[in-house]
Amino acid sequence: MNDGSLLFGLPDFFAPGVATAFVLTALRVGGLLLIAPAWSAKTVPMQLRTALLVVFAVILLPSALATTDTATLRITPATFLAETAMGFALGYAAALVVAGAEFAGELMTTTIGLSGAAIFDPINNTQGSIFGPFMQLMALTLLLISGGHILMLKAVAMSFVALPLGAPVALDQGFLVLVKAASQIFSAGVQFAAPVIAAVLLANIALAVLGRAAPKLQVMSIAFPLQIGLGLFVFAGSVGIIAHALSDWQQPFARTMDSFARAAQMAPATVPVPAGRR
Repeated sequence: MNDGSLLFGLPDFFAPGVATAFVLTALRVGGLLLIAPAWSAKTVPMQLRTALLVVFAVILLPSALATTDTATLRITPATFLAETAMGFALGYAAALVVAGAEFAGELMTTTIGLSGAAIFDPINNTQGSIFGPFMQLMALTLLLISGGHILMLKAVAMSFVALPLGAPVALDQGFLVLVKAASQIFSAGVQFAAPVIAAVLLANIALAVLGRAAPKLQVMSIAFPLQIGLGLFVFAGSVGIIAHALSDWQQPFARTMDSFARAAQMAPATVPVPAGRR
């Protein structure tokens, strides 16, 4: 292995192969920034995102050089795609958590009957449902509070052990795992929205029975406001439970990355998990 001579803690970029390693490291980091929560937000200016790409690549370059033979490194279409895909997989695993929370918000908005109302989504600069952006922001806030943005960079550094720069990777098998992992969005969304869905469903059944038992009673005049009020009340009571579940996002993140690593014929990528989460 050739890690180049160090100058002020940084590799010598004029050493043979170091410049190539830097480009490949930047590609892996770029794949992460392409989709990772917070880093990929449209509100982040492109100039800042480019600067972060360079800074992160410089910081992670020593970790990449420690497991790479720079004498054999080459920039080819295969290595270009493989490095970008590896970073994309890391960001994708974290984005699944936020996407699941946002999907839950969409489900609750439709169930309660507020789908006609829309608010501004500050993350994507678009109009969204009432609970969708709220759940997205809550998941993103919990992710940042728990150091998720740092954990993703640590995962990139540790991925160089599982897959050194320029190493072959079975992208077809790896991306097949990522496609299957997308089911987490729907399963997590339904679980988070289950209390609201169940409460509104039971209320509608009760109103239907009441309407059949007392046909002269104007049930429809109270059904809609009751549905909204009950849905908001149950949602307020379940926010704490949802936040607690979202705070444990490191476990599904680690499982997704480990599955991707195994399917792509790599060593399992161990992601550091806080001691309290083990």
